[in-house]
Amino acid sequence: MRFSTLLIGASLTAIAAPAAAQTVTTRAGTEKTVTVTTSAPAPQPTTTLRDALVATYNTNPDLQGERATLRANDENVPIARSQGLPGVSSSAGFSNGIYDTDSNPLAPSRRGTLGLDVSVPLYSGGSVRNSVRAAETRVEAGRANLRGAEAEIFTQAVTAYVDVLRDESIVRLNQLNVRALTVNLQATRDRFEVGDLTRTDVAQSEARLALAESQLRQAEARLIGSRENYIRVIGMPPGVLAQPPALPNLPDDVTVAEDTALANNPNLEAAQKNRDATKFDIDVAKAGRLPKVSLGVGGDYYNYLGSVPNQAALPAGSRTPADGFSTTLGANLTLPLFQGGRPAAQVRQAQARRAAAIEGVTFAERGVIAQARSAFATYKSALRVIESSRVAVEANRLSLEGVRAENSVGTRTILDILNAEQELLNAQVNYVTAERDAYVAGFTLLAVMGRAEAEDLGLEGGPLYDPVANYKRVRGKSWDWSDDKDPQAVGTSTRGTPTQSPAVTAPLDPLLQRPVDTTGTNP
Repeated sequence: MRFSTLLIGASLTAIAAPAAAQTVTTRAGTEKTVTVTTSAPAPQPTTTLRDALVATYNTNPDLQGERATLRANDENVPIARSQGLPGVSSSAGFSNGIYDTDSNPLAPSRRGTLGLDVSVPLYSGGSVRNSVRAAETRVEAGRANLRGAEAEIFTQAVTAYVDVLRDESIVRLNQLNVRALTVNLQATRDRFEVGDLTRTDVAQSEARLALAESQLRQAEARLIGSRENYIRVIGMPPGVLAQPPALPNLPDDVTVAEDTALANNPNLEAAQKNRDATKFDIDVAKAGRLPKVSLGVGGDYYNYLGSVPNQAALPAGSRTPADGFSTTLGANLTLPLFQGGRPAAQVRQAQARRAAAIEGVTFAERGVIAQARSAFATYKSALRVIESSRVAVEANRLSLEGVRAENSVGTRTILDILNAEQELLNAQVNYVTAERDAYVAGFTLLAVMGRAEAEDLGLEGGPLYDPVANYKRVRGKSWDWSDDKDPQAVGTSTRGTPTQSPAVTAPLDPLLQRPVDTTGTNP
């Protein structure tokens, strides 16, 4: 699946627009040059959502840590298998007699030994087999957990991406609002000078401009926070962000979303695999009271290191050799008869943990159902809010034009214009916020449905991480010295990235542009 078309008609990329000068005449009869936005070629985006997700996939330290955790989990399989493989050990010893009143003067005083022992487990009550099965099942659970972590981190990346776009839009809208109120204040002062308005009108304009400037400062601070969060998640500054593409395969019905989530959600799958593994844990615990059989083979070489006295006068059969070799072969049977209740306690403990794992599946299932329904409702609600906000923006734009025109003939006050300006700003902010909420809710819904992983999104930028490759590499290893190289950091540091600013450079969506004032009271 690949992103293709826009999710919503209007763009989330709403930043600064070029400006052109326009001369208008105030009611006081003076000419005033005001600045209005005009259409101009937009700067080319430097980052797409795909770029951001590829960077997250390759360099996010949280995701890299989850992969390392899964590789550590893979090692539990060869660890479990090692309990059923032969064990080889060697030994060496040296002894030197110093003084013994009862010692035989013809006995050697020094002795050196070298030994080699091989132990082969033949039967362990099924503990090895079930330990391996439990470990393999938990590896599968770990892979599902990695998928869930991948979807969660991608959701964070998408959220950070559209948060920047939203906050850039809000900053730009507030900048335009401050600009409009600044010109409006100057026009109000001019009309006050000629006696057309009162001091109250001027004070109202001053108060509204001060409020708008404080709102702009707050919006700029939020934009800086969103950009810094983008760097934290994605690992690089945002640059000029492109419009986010459409989200693939979003369901039209909540039942479809719920059923798909129950079938594919990775966190639910991980809970189910962990539950299955606990069944093997019970069998491992039961093996603690079953017999164990092993076969042992040993060989020892000894040497008296030149400490054998001269025995030339002794008969040949009674002489002590200078060195020798001995071997042993035996079978060992261990049959537990009484262990103080420990095996039964271990079985009960494993059964209780299985009960907890079973309940964990039910808990995870509840969470998936709630998340799917909630994300679907949020997504649909945000789409309706977008349409309502679009209507509100158009209506408030017409209202502002009408109030300005009525003010020019004396049927509306300056306060009416200020209120209309604020209502238009609020509608525009609601519009871009709803666009952001719809996109985040849609992607969250995909994540809950198990469709927000790298393979589902068709990410490019190098081969995808294969969690099975490491498992295949280590599963059959039985050499004690086959270590891996010392690990190195894969996630990139953000220490050298520049501190972000609230500057914005791309144009606003046409829907969010303010109407041009031809009366001279506002830009």
